[in-house]
Amino acid sequence: MKHLVAPSILSADFLNLKKEIEMLNKSEADWFHLDVMDGVFVPNITFGFSIIGQIKKITVKPLDVHLMIIQPERHIEEFQKAGADILTIHYEACKHLHRTIQIIHSCNMKAGVSLNPHTPVHLLENIINDIDVALIMSVNPGYGGQKFIENTYNKIIQLKKLIKQKKSHALIEVDGGVNISNAPKLIKAGADILVAGNSVFSSKDPMTEIHKLILSRMQYKFRNQ
Repeated sequence: MKHLVAPSILSADFLNLKKEIEMLNKSEADWFHLDVMDGVFVPNITFGFSIIGQIKKITVKPLDVHLMIIQPERHIEEFQKAGADILTIHYEACKHLHRTIQIIHSCNMKAGVSLNPHTPVHLLENIINDIDVALIMSVNPGYGGQKFIENTYNKIIQLKKLIKQKKSHALIEVDGGVNISNAPKLIKAGADILVAGNSVFSSKDPMTEIHKLILSRMQYKFRNQ
């Protein structure tokens, strides 16, 4: 399986959002990553249903919606109606995790669970066969442009081992500080999906930056042939 690249809309120019989305539609990116923050679970506030619905109207690729909100189970149907294709919730924010995953699947969305940097991987042991995506936060959630946390590589290796042991089909997603410098090492550790925000949208040529992320996975494959 090829590795996916999911640019994070959080780092886009919201004064020219339609133009940014059209650029991503034409690019080699695989998914659109949308970070929803409530100002409670994390200190930042971003956007909600209406913005996601507007984005959905002009996208041609899946919407990977990452909820950094408390009690995400209250809003699952609304996010599905807005256009989410993949819905990821935080382990730390969900009291009844298994039940919430079931509800996400019943709404015909793929289900993901995210772990904060301090949260150990083994806590996913009893849910890993029920989810489609396991998201490792490689920065503390809440803001874009943060420095990548080096321990992320170890967590990815641990998670990949757990997935293999449990014979799970879950994909490993990495979000925070991802760029062309660390992408090959992330892929080597076992990452399947790379979320890149600041590195893409702060580039003078975002489409080329996305292409370089694509080449990073090809570069790793070439090195290991």
